[in-house]
Amino acid sequence: MFHPIPMTLRRSSRQATTSRETDLGFARVDTDRLRRRGFPEVIFCPGKTPDQIVKIVGALKDAGQNVLATRATPEQAGAVKAAYPKTRYHEAARVLTLTVTKRPPPIGCIAVLSAGTTDIPVAEEAALTAEAMGARVVRVYDVGVAGLHRLIHRLPLLKKARVAVVAAGMEGALPSVVGGLTNCPIVAVPTSIGYGASLGGFAALLAMLNSCVPGITVVNIDNGFGAGVAAAMINRGATKRAR
Repeated sequence: MFHPIPMTLRRSSRQATTSRETDLGFARVDTDRLRRRGFPEVIFCPGKTPDQIVKIVGALKDAGQNVLATRATPEQAGAVKAAYPKTRYHEAARVLTLTVTKRPPPIGCIAVLSAGTTDIPVAEEAALTAEAMGARVVRVYDVGVAGLHRLIHRLPLLKKARVAVVAAGMEGALPSVVGGLTNCPIVAVPTSIGYGASLGGFAALLAMLNSCVPGITVVNIDNGFGAGVAAAMINRGATKRAR
């Protein structure tokens, strides 16, 4: 038999839902995500107006949460900085950050690698994301397979990492090489860098998915943010177990 929910319980349920989000009309800002997931909601800027982004940033700031916004254009960044001057725009990665509450000391160690200089924007998006989630990050850039000596020289550093993010375009070989030389989990990021037959990153994506090295996880093309989140969560779990 169906039993209707008492009105008092309905009201309390609505109030609880309201307390976990800020309704801006065009967006419902999930201010409960920090409690559930350990990091606040992140703003994906494409398709949003500068004014909408400013208001979402304001909602997160009012909730006492640090702000991370990805794929921001200079125009969007300018609007946010005008409203909140302490905002930083990381131009290469197209990432906006605003520190609202002091972050604890970074934990663990994530190595973020780029095969080439042109892969750095994707690698930086991953690095900044992981840092925003509390990880200590070391950057190892321009160490692609065309000059393996550059990677070999940094092996002592890589072997200290609890997880590695590896961004590569072209044939996407670097994650397999790193995976064969280290014992940590690898989060591979195919980038859209390459000549015509690279197909905007699909060649690198398929190469990474078909890697013979176990322990490699692959995210979407150019998805530095997703790689940074995955690596930070692995790093957090490994650090807790080590303690």
